[in-house]
Amino acid sequence: MEWSTDILGPDFQSCSIQAPGPGGASRRATLVRHRPDAVPDDSNGQGAPVKGRGAVLFLHGWSDYFFNVELAQFWARLGYGFYALDMHNHGRSLGTDTTGGYVADLNDYDAEIQQVLDVIRNDPPARNGHNVALMGHSTGGLIAALWASRHPGAIQYLILNSPWLEMHGNSVVRRAAQAMVHPLARLRPEMVLKLPERGFYFRSISSTAEGEWPLDEQYRPPLAFPVRAGWLRAVLDGHTRVARGLGLEIPVLVLTSAASANGMVWQESMRRSDAVLDVDIIAVRAMALGQSVTLERVDGGLHDVFLSAPKVRADAYSRLARWIHGFMEENTSVRQGEGDT
Repeated sequence: MEWSTDILGPDFQSCSIQAPGPGGASRRATLVRHRPDAVPDDSNGQGAPVKGRGAVLFLHGWSDYFFNVELAQFWARLGYGFYALDMHNHGRSLGTDTTGGYVADLNDYDAEIQQVLDVIRNDPPARNGHNVALMGHSTGGLIAALWASRHPGAIQYLILNSPWLEMHGNSVVRRAAQAMVHPLARLRPEMVLKLPERGFYFRSISSTAEGEWPLDEQYRPPLAFPVRAGWLRAVLDGHTRVARGLGLEIPVLVLTSAASANGMVWQESMRRSDAVLDVDIIAVRAMALGQSVTLERVDGGLHDVFLSAPKVRADAYSRLARWIHGFMEENTSVRQGEGDT
């Protein structure tokens, strides 16, 4: 693999991968890794690897890409190698011939996730059997949870940041949406659905609006990608699987905002709540993920709790660190001492 300096600067490197898709097609995805002490290296240009306890792979949300340098630095300070995947048809993996954000089945991400996990397990931070955690935000959280359920034993921990586990309201809303979308998806899967466009979440995070985060609008458009029938069917089918229970046996952490703010006009409450998801139904669905689920509801959190106002995201990081110390580090210590007498 050929790593090069990433758009986030010299502490980050990225490389393209080609993963197989349905019908023999090849799909391009992009793996990003954090190298906090990265310096030019005459032999391979890889820089200094993170030395520590294991690694984490981050999956972004829909119409999104990885840009949160602070999140990578948090994991590095705790001694974990940090990686992020810009999935096919998203972010760094977009091309002139790609349909932004589109996928017909969430299982179609399996090949690229597996491929990058193989790379991570052979990279220094996770080598020699160290633990790997999968972390996902929003739709990436849904994808991560479903992937973990289909691949038991492949990862050791699952961390979900405002995962999109259900539609607004309840399963009745989902079933009604499925009844309308499924026929369209069978006949015209890439048909664009006429839905209201809202840029409230983008407004709350972008430094070009009222947020503090510099976003590349080519990778993260203000109004998101067009919603297509096949993609919405894939998401709704994923919600159905979650509602039936995933039976995960690994520790799971779910972080959400404490409140939602929904509506067709901007509200000041959208500065301190989730303007995308119904956090109450997400909290309910979180309990269906597995046997050991920790739910943390962050007061004042945005849809991505780690993009919230400084004091709020400090609280979110504190909660995440507490969970890491309680689950990931404790389990690592137990394994390291199993042979002691």
